[in-house]
Amino acid sequence: MLTRWYGLTNPFRVMEELRRRMDSVFNEYDAPTYQSQYESTWPTVNLYDNGESLIVYAAVPGLKERDLNVNVQDDVVTITGERQSMAPEGYTVHRQERPSIKFTRSFHIPVKVDFNKTVATLKDGILTMMLPKSPEAQPKRITIKAG
Repeated sequence: MLTRWYGLTNPFRVMEELRRRMDSVFNEYDAPTYQSQYESTWPTVNLYDNGESLIVYAAVPGLKERDLNVNVQDDVVTITGERQSMAPEGYTVHRQERPSIKFTRSFHIPVKVDFNKTVATLKDGILTMMLPKSPEAQPKRITIKAG
């Protein structure tokens, strides 16, 4: 027994239905644009606690010390900087996928820090900050006596 499939009698109608369904899928998907997502999370930062100090690692590839500025106020660390994307002298740009960017990234630190002893270094595109905890924020060991 043969059954006629009516969708094939008008292939343009089938394609139009597929196009409408695909449009609805893409219209419902509301993802942030690449640029706004990139700016809000750059540079990427890891924050660790070793008991005596906080260690901050920030990935800032291609930047030099003069391109960065780190400020600490109260319990907020702010990293600002600028990356210039310039072609070497005498060259013509055919493709540029690393744009120039100005950025500011701020985050809260969970404990009080002794900022007079804070050290920041930049090596291999990683900004490393050692933030020693203030004496009142360091963990204290309590001895237990048998009673």
